[in-house]
Amino acid sequence: MSAYYIFQENLHDPAKFEAYRKVVMSTLAPFEGRIIARGGELTVVEGEWPFDRTVILEFPSRTAAEAWYNSPAYQVILPLRLQSMMCNAILIDGVG
Repeated sequence: MSAYYIFQENLHDPAKFEAYRKVVMSTLAPFEGRIIARGGELTVVEGEWPFDRTVILEFPSRTAAEAWYNSPAYQVILPLRLQSMMCNAILIDGVG
C-alpha cells in the first residue's frame, strides 16, 4: 500500500531552501519516492490553510517512506529544510 508525506510550508530563508532543493530529489530515488504535488496554485475550499506551499510525496509503502526520512542521505539535508521554513508534516497511508 502506498504512503504519502504531506508537507505544509511557509518559506522564510530561500537560500537555505535552494541548497535543500538541489539535493532532495537524489534522496528520494533509492526509496522509489516521487513528488506528486509541489507548490502550484491551490484553492482553499473549507477552513483555513495558512501555508504558502504544499508538497505531497508518494512512496510504494510506509516502510519505504520511513526509510527515506530516516536515511543518512536525507538526515544530512533535513536541517536545511527545517531552518529555511516553518513546516507541518505528516505521513499517511494510502487506500489499498
